[in-house]
This record gives sequence, C-alpha cells and structure tokens, in this order.
Amino acid sequence: MDIDAGALDDAVAKNAFTGVAAIDIADRRVLERCEGFAHRALRAPMTADTRIAIASGSKSFTALAVMRLVEDGALRLDQPVRALLGDDLPLIDGAVTIEHLLTHTSGIGDYLDEEADWDPADYVLTLPVHTLTTSQAFLPLLDGHPQTFRPGDRFAYCNGGYMVLAVLLERVTGQTYHDLVRRVVLEPAGLERTGFLPLNDLPADAASGYVHDEGDLVNTLHLPVLGNGDGGAFTTAADLHRFWLALLDGRIVSPSTVDDMIRPRHHVPAERKRYGMGFWLHESHPVLVLEGYDAGASFWSGHVIGTQTTVSVLGNSSEGAWPVIGVLARALDAELAAHAG
Repeated sequence: MDIDAGALDDAVAKNAFTGVAAIDIADRRVLERCEGFAHRALRAPMTADTRIAIASGSKSFTALAVMRLVEDGALRLDQPVRALLGDDLPLIDGAVTIEHLLTHTSGIGDYLDEEADWDPADYVLTLPVHTLTTSQAFLPLLDGHPQTFRPGDRFAYCNGGYMVLAVLLERVTGQTYHDLVRRVVLEPAGLERTGFLPLNDLPADAASGYVHDEGDLVNTLHLPVLGNGDGGAFTTAADLHRFWLALLDGRIVSPSTVDDMIRPRHHVPAERKRYGMGFWLHESHPVLVLEGYDAGASFWSGHVIGTQTTVSVLGNSSEGAWPVIGVLARALDAELAAHAG
C-alpha cells in the first residue's frame, strides 16, 4: 500500500490522535505509528502492545460465540428468541429469531439508538454503570422499547440486539458472556492480549479512554464498567491481525460458517458498506471490516482476504482516530482499485 506520509501526519495532528495505527501483511508489519499517551496525566506513552478499547468492534466476538453454539446444536439461526426470554423483554416480537438479531433486522427497539441525537460525551445509561457486569444486569436497560418494524423487513443497526444475544448466550450455556467468549473465540484464535477489562480497574498495559481530544476526562462513567455483547473489548493491533487470520483459517468456527457470516446480506448506503452476519463488509471488494465508536474509543480494522492484509487504527479518544482511519482507508481503496483494474 502506498501511504502518503504527509497526509498521515496531518491526520494525526487534526484531532490530536492518540493510539496505534498498523498495517500487517501475512507475517510482516509494514507500517506502525504509536501516537500520544495511554494515560495522559501520567504521560505514559502509547506503545504497539498497549491494549485499547474497540467499542462495537467486538460485536463480532458475540456473533462468533452464537455461531459456535449453532454449530454445536445448542441454538438455531431460525429459532425464535421469545421462548428463551420467558417473561423478560415482553415487547420483543414473537417472530424475532437469532438470525434477525445477528443481522440487525430484528426491528426491536434499541436502548442506545444511534440514529437519535447522540453524542459520545453524553451520559446515556440509566443504571449505575458499576452494576453492568453481566448480560442479565442489562435487562432493565433493554426493556420498555417497542418494536420499530416487523422482523426481517429491513436493516437497522441495533446495539440492543447484540445485548439480547449475550443474554441468550448466558442462559443457554450457564456461563457468563465473558467466560464463554474467552473459551470459544479468544482462546481458539490465540488472542492472548484481547479481553474485557473493567474500566475502573484497568491494568498498566491498557489505555484509558478519553472523551475529548484534550484534557483528562475519561469514559469510566459513560460506559458499562465491563463491556458486553454489544462491544467494549480491549485488544492490540497485533491481536487483530491474528484474529482475522484465525477466523479465515477456520480456527474459531468452521469455514462454511465463516462463509455464511461474511456473505453480503445488506447494502448500507449511509455507511458505504455492506453487512453480513456480525461483520461489516467493504462496499465492493472482498474486505472484512470491524468498526467502533464510543466515548473514549474510535476504531477501524479492515482485512483484505486475498492478500492477508490487515489495516487497523485503534484510538483511545472519541474522535481522534477518524482522520487517520480516513487516510488509511482511502489508501486501501486505491490499492484495491489498482489491482482490480
């Protein structure tokens, strides 16, 4: 990939990017930028091994855990979720299936509606954040939101749908969401630097998430204390590359399941992307995409299937990474177009 060094420098400066940008091709790292601080007040420098939160980027872990249970026969894609929910979340339509939730076509009301007038600096959670340590604890947040359309009618990105999936995972397996994801996704993929870390007790090698480009305000009161089914894992650029390779090598779920998950199901013009099942897809090329945006997190990772190329930008502020993501994504598009021609 041909990266304009000047454009990248300008992008780093634009929103005071702090984080890690990397390009890995097979077993080689061909670009690495570590900028700013993992902890601003202590001026602890960002390093390539710093663990950084990826917000909704970890929805894929939820989807993969669900598909492992589908492969094991514990769940079915066409299974209505109503029976598993029992008396909980009564406003969820009886026709909603596991597949609807995975593909953002359930039509259930969302506890965090990204189409509303939402800003990552807002305090949006109506429960004490320190109580949100299990999927079950989210039930009061997920309740009381009416269906917005008939299941299957259209695509509408829904954080709540992935939280419902996490609730179902805990009920079907009797394990916590975090333990299950560790066992069936992270460990098979060899992701030793990836996991869900408590925001109020971060280890020294994890980056604090900053709400603004400047200042020391962290996101501890903006988000659940422990990420869950709709996002919040911490990882590194190296582990992201390992993840993509393990996924496509069939080490998490079978190759046929992977094919089903990365099959384009919906074109989403507003995002200039397509969606499969748990994964975003490039609008026209065989490139898989993870993306995340939240208080203290701005993240994008794209993987070119044919060349084993991973482009990742992990930012530990709400807005800092987006200009850098734009430069690298455009360079990737130019590379794809050149080879397609």
